[in-house]
Amino acid sequence: MRYPEAETAEKHQRIVEAAAALFRARGLSGVSVSEVMKAAGLTHGAFYNHFASKDALIAEAIAETTKQFLDGLAAVSADRAGLEAYVTTYLSRAHLDAPGKGCVMAALATEIAHDPAAKPSFTKHFNILLTAFLSRFPGKSAAATRKDSIQTVSTMVGAMVLARATDDPALAEEILATVKHGLTTAN
Repeated sequence: MRYPEAETAEKHQRIVEAAAALFRARGLSGVSVSEVMKAAGLTHGAFYNHFASKDALIAEAIAETTKQFLDGLAAVSADRAGLEAYVTTYLSRAHLDAPGKGCVMAALATEIAHDPAAKPSFTKHFNILLTAFLSRFPGKSAAATRKDSIQTVSTMVGAMVLARATDDPALAEEILATVKHGLTTAN
């Protein structure tokens, strides 16, 4: 039975969104195709009508998180105050406690480092993120802005990874607060 194109597209999007959330919450290897399909409200058998493989789904899930990132970045002003607001939101307790709704880099970077099939999508996401940062928060020169953007993004992601890895809530908060202070008070 063929479904209308709009219905097929809606189901496809549900699968991608469910996968993006589950992968960020539990990791790529911690989520099966069956679990993704169940979260999307579909049967396992329907998966291959939408994707050739789990790797193809991972690529689309990372692309979905890129769209979410760009939406969040567009919501802040394109000045120092906007950058500070973005850093503050990123390094928040809410983001710390909700990896399934947060940054794909903080959630999956260490796992993707060991997954050659996922690296191209991750690299594309990172480059899109850098380009968005560069255009949103321009600096004195393109070279300086690129370096600043790499430093800011890498510092935020690293802080979130470390804060999530600790079993000491006070230390996690200290990591986030220290990095937030450093990034929002820098010249």
